[in-house]
Amino acid sequence: MREGFDSPYPLQKEIIYMRIKLFVTGGTFDKEYNELTAELYFKDTHLPEMLALGRCKLDVDVETLMMIDSLEMTEVDRLHILDNCKQALEQKILITHGTDTMVETARVLAEAGRDKTIVITGAMIPYKFGSSDGLFNLGSALAFVQSLSSGVYVAMNGRVFPWDKVRKNKQSGVFEEV
Repeated sequence: MREGFDSPYPLQKEIIYMRIKLFVTGGTFDKEYNELTAELYFKDTHLPEMLALGRCKLDVDVETLMMIDSLEMTEVDRLHILDNCKQALEQKILITHGTDTMVETARVLAEAGRDKTIVITGAMIPYKFGSSDGLFNLGSALAFVQSLSSGVYVAMNGRVFPWDKVRKNKQSGVFEEV
């Protein structure tokens, strides 16, 4: 066995230790535009396409938990996210989320006191619009989740914030420290 691992299958434990769990919850990241009705809607997650476009070479396990706008997210939905974070074997977790209520979800995750690194990110403009900040935010969040110590963080606009020291400034369209 390799030093530091108590599993009879040390490579399996090492792979899980290095892998990043990516939970998809919806939000602007994954919205599509219906040209006939001029409405935004959800179809499938764009995360695999975004990871491929970014030429991501990390071991990322993508799992869709829900596809909803964060303004429609309930406390039950947040507890579902929390439960999945608790059950994840990975120590590094990235969550894509709508920007309007990501701080509320971060609060639920932080209050559980998990010894994992959890980074929540989102986009202000849908990925499919082409001018989205989503690809940049995803790349930044992947870097942050690998380098931060355990805790819950929000990563937007190339910056990372502790969950309880950030807010969305709806006038400027950026996240800022509080």
